[in-house]
Amino acid sequence: MTKFIKPLFLSVLFFVAISCTNNSKSIETLKTTIESQISNIDGDVAVAFLDLSDEKNHVFINVDEKFHAASTMKVPVMIELYKQQSEGKLNLNDSILLKNEFKSIVDGSLYKMDIGDDSDDVIYSKIGSMQKMYDLMYSMITVSSNLATNVLIELVDAKKTTATMRTLGAAKIEVLRGVEDQKAYDLGLSNSTTANDLLAIMKAIANGTAGTKEDCEAMLTILKAQKWNDMIPKYLPKEITVAHKTGSITGVHHDAAIVYAPNGKTYVLVLLSKNLKDFKKGTDQLAQISKSVYDFMN
Repeated sequence: MTKFIKPLFLSVLFFVAISCTNNSKSIETLKTTIESQISNIDGDVAVAFLDLSDEKNHVFINVDEKFHAASTMKVPVMIELYKQQSEGKLNLNDSILLKNEFKSIVDGSLYKMDIGDDSDDVIYSKIGSMQKMYDLMYSMITVSSNLATNVLIELVDAKKTTATMRTLGAAKIEVLRGVEDQKAYDLGLSNSTTANDLLAIMKAIANGTAGTKEDCEAMLTILKAQKWNDMIPKYLPKEITVAHKTGSITGVHHDAAIVYAPNGKTYVLVLLSKNLKDFKKGTDQLAQISKSVYDFMN
């Protein structure tokens, strides 16, 4: 029997080697496709893709380049809220006063949010009332409420939020302030991130290491309820589950997602952009990159 085992063993090694080679070619093909798609975008783009079921499958393009974080910084705030709740510092079921008066990080001067610049107009009718922290957090993520964000980031502290991100492997992300602090913006003091950092953060949530297992499940539930779906989910089948957070300001559009493919595989995809000359066209082109990644995974 021994004389048959050696040829069989060699055959298995051969097929494994062929499989690995084909997989390498396949991921290289995906990278080439994405690079070609990026070359057609009039702006600066970063892409971070990681197959959580097989981390050899990844594409990293400009992942350490700094971008204005826009509303993607709201994910770190959510993580910090759950962290402080687990430490007994707050309870998300408790209520706090919804106010519209915040201090600039530059000089402490007061500023207010403008309903015309916010994606959540409903919340403004509730100013002056007590609101459950969980509900504010839910609005912060799902409809990207800026007013809710400022109330919550003042509660948990921006510096503490950044420090927590460091423990998750996000080495460069900076959560400095709330939204619409014009004095800070004029001085270049803005929240910033890299694709690599958002990848680390979303991976930690997906793997259940961004907090307790239960807290990560709760965060995923909120991220799956995202209302803005014009980038990563846009060209994916409607039944696909995507847990994600978008962010945009003038010339900037981001999306950071955990995607659950129908074949049971899960992957993280981060698309960042800045200096977009045509915002609508650029957004659609980024959505096409998401479709290329999905096709590779399936």
